[in-house]
Amino acid sequence: MYRERASRLPGAAVWTSVPAGGGGPGRVLPDGCMDLLWHDGRLLVAGPDTHAYVDGSSAGPWSGIRFHPGTAPTLLGVPAHELRDRRVELADVWPAAEVRRATARVHGAHHPARGLEDVALRLAASAGPPDPLLTRLVAALDAGRPVAGTADALGLGARQLRRRSLAAFGYGPKTLARILRMRRALALAHAGVPFAETAARAGYADQPHLSREVRSLTGMALRELVSPPGAAS
Repeated sequence: MYRERASRLPGAAVWTSVPAGGGGPGRVLPDGCMDLLWHDGRLLVAGPDTHAYVDGSSAGPWSGIRFHPGTAPTLLGVPAHELRDRRVELADVWPAAEVRRATARVHGAHHPARGLEDVALRLAASAGPPDPLLTRLVAALDAGRPVAGTADALGLGARQLRRRSLAAFGYGPKTLARILRMRRALALAHAGVPFAETAARAGYADQPHLSREVRSLTGMALRELVSPPGAAS
């Protein structure tokens, strides 16, 4: 069972997952975000994914805080591209003393998810506000605006935009745009919008284009992702 709520940290979400069948957190679709995770008494970092991440190796409940795209590297002190498509122990990123303090805070909370949120809020208080340029970039791409036009509007050259995107998101702006477009499409499809209309509204050339992109990014067919088992499309 998966549950999610808005965090007290603006733009973030706090979630818990108890995998069915005793496996790991299952198939995690790319979303442009990074997460701080708690599992089996350990703190981990989920880097930005370029494709679906599937982990059935670890049983038991998971808790996490998912940061708004582009904000985690500043909070965690590591460029996003160093963690792309990876799950690592926080001890591989932070000094041992800091990991011990954060672990103790999560252990001492009435629920691990609340403890993770407290850790994130303390990090944000020390780091200051998010970079407004990155916030504008995410908003523009999430609205379906083209990368080149967005770069011009932000006053960034192609190389500078790519360099800043790698550090903030783990990949270039075109990959981020693809992932955000897919998330828009899945939200429409889950809401019952027909696939052809979903493709048009999300900015795809046509339904086959949507289907190819979904399979490329998730490893699954669009119909598999949005239809309950046994349901007719």
